[in-house]
Amino acid sequence: MAPIPPGTRFLASFNRDQWYRAFTFALTFLLYTSFHLSRKPISIVKSELHKNCSHVMRVPTESSSSQQPVLHPELDCSWKPFNRNNYKQLLGAMDYSFLCAYAIGMYLSGIIGERLPIRLYLTVGMLTSGLFTCLFGLGYVYDIHCLGFYIFVQVANGLVQTTGWPSVVTCIGNWFGKGRRGLIMGLWNSHTSVGNILGSLIAGYYVSSNWGLSFIVPGVIIAAMGVICFLFLIEHPNDLKIASAQSSAPSSHKVHTNWNGMNGQKDLYLQYNPGAKAQSWDTELLLGQESIGVCVPVQQVVVVKSEAEPSAISFMGALRIPGVVEFSLCLLFAKLVSYTFLFWLPLYITKAAHLDAKKAGDLSTLFDVGGIVGGILAGVISDKLGKRATTCAVMLLLAAPTLYGFSMMSQFGLGPTIGMLLVCGGLVNGPYALITTAVSAGLGTHKSLKGNARALSTVTAIIDGTGSIGAAVGPLLAGLLSSQGWDQVLYMLMTADFLALLLLLRLVMKELCSHRKRPGVSVE
Repeated sequence: MAPIPPGTRFLASFNRDQWYRAFTFALTFLLYTSFHLSRKPISIVKSELHKNCSHVMRVPTESSSSQQPVLHPELDCSWKPFNRNNYKQLLGAMDYSFLCAYAIGMYLSGIIGERLPIRLYLTVGMLTSGLFTCLFGLGYVYDIHCLGFYIFVQVANGLVQTTGWPSVVTCIGNWFGKGRRGLIMGLWNSHTSVGNILGSLIAGYYVSSNWGLSFIVPGVIIAAMGVICFLFLIEHPNDLKIASAQSSAPSSHKVHTNWNGMNGQKDLYLQYNPGAKAQSWDTELLLGQESIGVCVPVQQVVVVKSEAEPSAISFMGALRIPGVVEFSLCLLFAKLVSYTFLFWLPLYITKAAHLDAKKAGDLSTLFDVGGIVGGILAGVISDKLGKRATTCAVMLLLAAPTLYGFSMMSQFGLGPTIGMLLVCGGLVNGPYALITTAVSAGLGTHKSLKGNARALSTVTAIIDGTGSIGAAVGPLLAGLLSSQGWDQVLYMLMTADFLALLLLLRLVMKELCSHRKRPGVSVE
C-alpha cells in the first residue's frame, strides 16, 4: 500500500473543531478586510477631486503686466465643489461626517448586536455598506456636484459600517480562548492593513481614468462578502453541536431548540416517544459539556436545560469593568493618529513628493505593511510578557519621535521615506491593533463578569466607539491644520501619541507591581 503523502497526513491531523475554528478565522478575516477595503478609496480619490492644475496654464498676453503663467479660469480641472480654495476643509468635513457617524453608531451597535443574531446583523450591514459605497462612486457617473449628496452618503455609510467590528470580534472571541490570544488576534487583525492595501490598489487603478469605479468596485466586493457571510458564518461553536444533536437524534426522539438566547446560548428540549426503547444519551453531544452518560427516563417530555441565559450587560456595567475606561481613552488618541494617516497620507505624499495620485496611493500601502508587522509583534510580545498595557505604552513612546523623523526623512528621497513609512506603520498600528482585539476580547470576558460572554460585543463597541471619536477628530484637525503646513499636522499626531501614553500609566504601574508579586499577570 502506498504511503499517505505528508501534506495529506498533516491535514488529517486536525480534528473537525480545529477545521471549523480555522474556517471562522479566515472568514471573519475576509469579512472585515472588505470593510476596510471600502473605506480606503476616499483617501486615494482626494487628490483627484482637487487636482494640481499647474499643467493647465495659458501664456500671458503681451499687454499683461505679469510675466508668470496664470491659470485659465475656464480650464479648472478639479471636481466641483472641491475646486474651491478651502478644499482641504471640505475634504476634512467628508471624513468627519463618516467618522462622527461611525463613532455615534458604534455605541449603539454593540448593544444591538448582543440582542440579534450576529450573522443576520452583519449581513445586513455589509449589504447596505456596499450600497452606500457604490452611491458615492455614482456621483461621478451621474455628474453630481452637490456637497450635501456626498456628506449624506458618508454619514449613512458610517452608521451601517458599525455593524462590522463588534460582530466579527464577538465571533472570533467565541471561537478562540485566552491561550496565545495576542498572537492569534495580532495575525487576525492584519485584515485592517490588508484591506487598506487592497483598497488603495483598487482605487489607485481607476482613480485617474474614472474615480467613480474606485468606489463602485469596493462596494460590490463588500456586498458580495455580505452574501458569503449569510451563507457560511458560524457564530458560536455550540451552534455546531446543537446541529449535530439534531441530525444524529433517532427518529423516536425529537430535539427542539429554544432560540430565545443569542450567540450560542440556547436551551435544548428532547421529546421522548414512549413507544420506543429508552436509550442512553451523551450530554457532550447535546450541550458540549463533559461526557457523563445520562439515561432518559420513560416519560412524555424530558427537558435538558443549558446554563441560565446571562442577561445582556448594561452600558454602565461595561464601563465598570477594570481597564475599560483607560483603554477606551487611550484608543481615542491612538486611533486619531492611525485614521489621520489612513485618510490623509496619500494626499501628503502627493504634495510633499510631487507624485501623481496612483503612485502616492501605492506608496502609502507601505504604512499598512508596517502595520501588519507591528500588530503581530505587539500580540507576540504581550503574550510573552503578559502585559498588554505595558506593550502598548512602549510602542506609543517610540512612535512619537518616529513621527518627527518621518517629517524629516521624507525630504531625503524615496528610500528613507519607504523605511520611515514601514517603521511608523508598525509603531502607530501596533497599540491600536492590540487594544481593539486582544485587550477588548480580554476585557469582554473579564473574571468580574462571571462567565457572561455576551458582554463582549458591548465592551468591544465601547472601546472602539470611543476610539472612533478620535478617528473622527483627527482627519478633521488635519484638514484645518494642513492649511498652515503639514508640520502642524505631524505635531498634532505626536501630541496625541503622548496623551495616549499618559492614559495608560496607571495600568502600566499596576501590571509592573502585579508582576513582582505573581509573574505572568495581565489585565485580562
